[in-house]
Amino acid sequence: MYFFSKNTASCRVLLWSSLAVAAVIFVFCGASGAAGATLSVGGVPLGDTDESRGTVNVDMSGTVVSEDEPLEDVSRPAEGRRRERPRIESQNILSVTVEGNNEVVAEHILSVVTSKAGTPLDQNRLAKDADAIFEQGFFSNIDYRIVDEADGVNVIFMVTENPIIENIRFFGNTIYSEEKLRELCFTTPGSIFNRVFFRNDLQRIREKYQQDGYVMARVSDVRVEGAEVNVYITEPRLGNIVIQGNKRTKTYIIQRQLRLQEGDLFNATRLRYSLSKLQGLGYFDDVSVGFEPGENPEVIDLILTVAEAKTGRIGISIGYGTQSGFSGGLSYGDNNWRGRGQRLGVGFDLGDRKQYWATLDQPYMDQKTFAWRLGVYQRTWDDLGYYDQGAYQFDYDEERTGGYAGIGRKFSPSSKLSWFVTAEWQDIQIDAHSPQPLSPQQREQLEDGKNFSVTGRLTRDNMDEYSDYPKGDTESINVEKGLEGLGGEWSYWKYWLEAKYYTPLTFLTRLFERNFTVAEIPPILAARFIVGDSSGYLPWAVDYSVGGDNTLRGYEEKRFRGDQMLLLNAEVRFPVHKSASLVFFYDVGRAWDTRYNENFDLGDLMDGYGIGFRVKTPLGNLRLDFAQGDDESRVHFGFGEMF
Repeated sequence: MYFFSKNTASCRVLLWSSLAVAAVIFVFCGASGAAGATLSVGGVPLGDTDESRGTVNVDMSGTVVSEDEPLEDVSRPAEGRRRERPRIESQNILSVTVEGNNEVVAEHILSVVTSKAGTPLDQNRLAKDADAIFEQGFFSNIDYRIVDEADGVNVIFMVTENPIIENIRFFGNTIYSEEKLRELCFTTPGSIFNRVFFRNDLQRIREKYQQDGYVMARVSDVRVEGAEVNVYITEPRLGNIVIQGNKRTKTYIIQRQLRLQEGDLFNATRLRYSLSKLQGLGYFDDVSVGFEPGENPEVIDLILTVAEAKTGRIGISIGYGTQSGFSGGLSYGDNNWRGRGQRLGVGFDLGDRKQYWATLDQPYMDQKTFAWRLGVYQRTWDDLGYYDQGAYQFDYDEERTGGYAGIGRKFSPSSKLSWFVTAEWQDIQIDAHSPQPLSPQQREQLEDGKNFSVTGRLTRDNMDEYSDYPKGDTESINVEKGLEGLGGEWSYWKYWLEAKYYTPLTFLTRLFERNFTVAEIPPILAARFIVGDSSGYLPWAVDYSVGGDNTLRGYEEKRFRGDQMLLLNAEVRFPVHKSASLVFFYDVGRAWDTRYNENFDLGDLMDGYGIGFRVKTPLGNLRLDFAQGDDESRVHFGFGEMF
């Protein structure tokens, strides 16, 4: 019988403490070693090959002698043990042979023997040769016998082969099937059991568990009973999950970010992802974990400790254009309002682009929890330019007062797809400053009115939510319907596709032979693409607009307007410090009004380019962009990325 060293209560505590330390190291640094008990087969450890063989007397019929009893050296059969004899070093070896082997050919056994016919007898060398044969792994016992002859000695190595394996069975495994685990084993039914090979088989099994995050799973016992190898696997589960340190943040807000629940198999990868997600919320200065053994040795308790951060932020925004001049504003935001994970925002901007707003939203969504948002606003744009066929005609003012409400959620727990529906009401006033009477076309375009619309969005979110930097892509299909009713005066359809893409530029390190990664943040290529169309009567007041610091930098707000649009933004973000980055950007886009002799033409696209800086401050992510367009250069100063 092959077995592990027996467990005691104190051993369990020591084992689980060691496993917990290993799990913490894996969670924060990645797995590097196996967490499991030391195997002994046939009295020979399967772990370190340097350990002495023969510490447990094993009868191949299955009888085991207790480790607690004093053992004599029984690594070799009684009749084959070395006897005290005079060392006659002058005798020569006449022959070297093997006895007891049926499956393993003698040539293979003797290939590791250094004592050869014709060489002087050296019993120290013979002992090393016996050890070398034993380390081949095919034998449970090995000894040698010296037979005296008139002109020398014959050396006979006596071996006891391991059994022929008929089946390998696994017990306690739930993550992988028996078939999957057998695929990892070099040992197969019909082959002679090899201790060395099987030790490597167990190592591959441990590595498979570790690779998939199950760092506490271990092979707890191995028994060879007759011709059958039985492997017993322990897959630890989580007992209690204790969350502490949160005074403001509700406990359920933390729990819903965890990818592990009580009773789940412990998975360090999921735990590490959960910790990254919690850190990324911005609610906490620090998140740490610890482990405690439970009453059941196969269950471990997880202790999650958080240190809360201040989530309220005051924002200051300043903008400048060579034609539009300075503008600025003040805002307050809290991304964990009342500790419920909700985002509150209020603020105002002054200058030629006045706006006042108040918003409250719940961004988290899953298959059960609905995300929602509410908001009211008033926006006034003074001295916008009216263009006809690309030529400036006069200025106009535009004022919008409105409110919105939206709700959405995911399709399933693991789905990347989600939906969101928003209803919005607007009162739009446009005042033209034309020195000449307006033409019929101009009067139609500058029409006042009230608009009620419902917008549906289907989103595929393929972002790596656990990454410390943006990585992945998102795509959304949007459809907006203007309704005549409930205060609305216009009926129309708008539909557009928006895609965002983020990828680390790791090849730059190889290309320039310089490490551009700072604080584990690599250079990032970020891109956004939007294309839109419409049908029905689309009022100029609710059409597509391109231009300004959120669409086409280097141009005034709403510089291009129409019923079709195309926009592409590209940025290369280089980290220069753990709290600062340099951004090179290029924007290209335009809107076309096909109702008034403008055709969708890629040759008409306008572009802007420039350089920007991002600085992390206690108030948030500071954004400073210098953009050059065809008409003027503009400097934008505010908070947050454009996309």
